[in-house]
Amino acid sequence: MNLTFIRRPSGLQFGGVDVRELADRAGRTPFFAYDRAAIDARIRELRSLLPSGMHLHYSIKANPMPALVHCLAAWVDGFDVASAQEMAVALNAGAAPADIGFAGPGKSHDDLRRAVASGVNVHVESETQLRLVTALGWELGVQPSVAIRVNPDFQVGQSGMRMGGGAAPFGVDVGQLPALLRELEAREVALAGFHIFWGSQCLHAATVIEAQRQSVELVLRLASGLTDPLRFVNLGGGFGIPYFPGETRLDVKAVCEAMHDWLPGMRAGLPGTTPILELGRYLVGEAGIYVCRVIDHKVSRGKTFVITDGGLHHHLAASGNFGQVLRRNFPVVIGNRPDGVPRERCHVVGCLCTPLDRLADDIELPEAHIGDFIVVKQSGAYGRSASPLHFLSHPEPVEMLV
Repeated sequence: MNLTFIRRPSGLQFGGVDVRELADRAGRTPFFAYDRAAIDARIRELRSLLPSGMHLHYSIKANPMPALVHCLAAWVDGFDVASAQEMAVALNAGAAPADIGFAGPGKSHDDLRRAVASGVNVHVESETQLRLVTALGWELGVQPSVAIRVNPDFQVGQSGMRMGGGAAPFGVDVGQLPALLRELEAREVALAGFHIFWGSQCLHAATVIEAQRQSVELVLRLASGLTDPLRFVNLGGGFGIPYFPGETRLDVKAVCEAMHDWLPGMRAGLPGTTPILELGRYLVGEAGIYVCRVIDHKVSRGKTFVITDGGLHHHLAASGNFGQVLRRNFPVVIGNRPDGVPRERCHVVGCLCTPLDRLADDIELPEAHIGDFIVVKQSGAYGRSASPLHFLSHPEPVEMLV
């Protein structure tokens, strides 16, 4: 991704715009800003490496801002959603229902009704969901299109979050699939594909490569007894981005080179089936910043606290997710000051009445003044929408594309 962070004497530029001007555009702090050019560049770079015919889907849960999704609709081949509201955002952005996959272990009756009525692919994750989808198809007079989300019979290491491979609420266990497939064949639904999502936020190329290879082997095994061809196979994603010191960027080139090795075998075993790579954080995470303003600067028993008008209610991930065991700092800078002297070690905290409200712990920054802008980088994914916005009833942050 060609990020447009530029240091000039006046401070940080993002997306070609000075942070002060961004604040003027937002009208107030705190705010999130997303760089559409950086997202476009990331997708173009990825497509230059992917094998021909590999489709790219955006997982809206990473960042559901409607304007951002509307931009992505022109750059990706489809969307994956996890709620009826995300489905509506994708449809309103112009996505075709056949290019939308609706996953999630706890879809409500209303969620499923809206999905079946809209014609999107419902990613079935239990026998209950299959029966509800079938009944809704009868009620609405349509044939639902479903994919089966598979809980794989393998596990991978070095993934930030495992989404399958053991006991899990996600998907259908491999051992339970034969019975579910028999039931599906007896019902008036169309099996469009399989969905295998093994994990997320992985920075280790060998792990991603091995997970994809095992996913393809599993799909070929599962599809061997089917009478009708699959329309698609969603192989998940798992691509991570570096957040913390010492983390190494994922070698995406190596991952894509391995795809060129295993994809021919998949095409031979599943002719006419479209392979899908589903990514969220990797496409948008590095193209966003969170900006808040310094409203106080104080020293308590020898420790300096930079107090802002933002906090964990807007950016839970940067704060440490309500007290994770090992808390590490996202990249944080003072946006309107060059990296110069004097400098200070400080704690950057939010405005909430809880000791958990910390945006950076024991970090060295240029000495902060009241009115300065604190910028948290790597904030394009799982920021505003993944945070407790109503905690302590402070105003919600602005979002904007630049």
